[in-house]
Amino acid sequence: MTSTVTAIFLGFFVFKIILIFYLDYRNQVHINLNQFTVPNLFSDTISLDDHQKAARYNLTKIKTGYLFYLINFSMILIWTLGGGLNLIQSTVSLLHLNDLFTGTIFFLVLGLIGLLLQLPENIYSTFVIEARFGFNKTTTKIFVMDILKEILISLIIGIPVIATILYLMIQADSKWWLYAWIFITIVKLFMIFIYPTWIAPLFNKFTPLSSEGLAEKIKNLLQSANFFSKEIMVMDASKRSKHGNAYFTGFGKNKRVVFYDTLLGTLTDNEIIAILAHELGHFKHKHVLKHILTDILFTLIGFYLLGLVYHSPIFYEGHGVNMITPWLGIALFLMVAPIYTFLLTPLLSFISRSHEFEADHFARQYANKSDLISALKKLYRDNAGNLTPDPLYSKFYHSHPPAIERIQNLTE
Repeated sequence: MTSTVTAIFLGFFVFKIILIFYLDYRNQVHINLNQFTVPNLFSDTISLDDHQKAARYNLTKIKTGYLFYLINFSMILIWTLGGGLNLIQSTVSLLHLNDLFTGTIFFLVLGLIGLLLQLPENIYSTFVIEARFGFNKTTTKIFVMDILKEILISLIIGIPVIATILYLMIQADSKWWLYAWIFITIVKLFMIFIYPTWIAPLFNKFTPLSSEGLAEKIKNLLQSANFFSKEIMVMDASKRSKHGNAYFTGFGKNKRVVFYDTLLGTLTDNEIIAILAHELGHFKHKHVLKHILTDILFTLIGFYLLGLVYHSPIFYEGHGVNMITPWLGIALFLMVAPIYTFLLTPLLSFISRSHEFEADHFARQYANKSDLISALKKLYRDNAGNLTPDPLYSKFYHSHPPAIERIQNLTE
């Protein structure tokens, strides 16, 4: 039975690799073929030079992605069938601590190794690809400080969370997975609530919107849509990148409207209002709430499945782990679950794209659709967005519809 589980795992593993590389290759070919002509809908805003720059940018990311995919996939095999998790377990057990401390240190070691393995990709993406195409503004100091802050936050929040879940697994009855799910749900909701005012300011500076005219238009939009926002803030995104964006964050009375400073410098006031109306549409259609509830549901299913296999020797041995412990069970489950659930990706992408269309439809009611269209064109131009993705690739991965589909939908 163990060999059967191993064979099934390897089958899903190889299938995922082949599918990922196939979809990326299709997208690479499609971008190559369409880089010589700007789509008609965008020719009034995006020049051929801009279009070809976007093509080179996206092709570079795809080609680089092949290498890092191979590295990441290799590491999954090393951690599982290659005995990597067994090695960490053997090393940590030499400390002769109780289960709670042993499990917590196990995750600290695993997390540190994961961070070090991810660094080359992050460095190359930031200081080579983004810099080559003129987007990177991140200095070495900011990059290092971001990592140190992330580590500190992970330790402050992660250690108590990990220790609590391990305690429930060690001490509680057969319903431990239910108690753990309730606990992690509370933690997630708490993090969503405190993120705008406690976490985000650790990485960026947020200042009130200075343009009184734009602020007044935004307030009028929010009032007309019966939407309350605690603050309208501008984030200093330009210290890291030239990419622009806008978003809502928080929930309840802690909601906040945030604009990247890079966005305000490229769009007109009416275009900004149109983009904001789109984001507002996500809240009014309860997309944010649906996303949170979906995440909670998938977390429940995940904990339930972990509860089923937690004591199963076949689960561990079939994936290359030779000892049953709570921390090994969690680590192994988190590593192999994405292999088995990869085919859910297009379903989740489809749901997300339908939400984008709904938000666009909402925006047409509260802003001029021409302003939204011109804003989208500028965003694709300034962010080197891909105007011509492969249709199959887009349907599988993209949470947003292709730009052409969005604009066609807005003009109908």
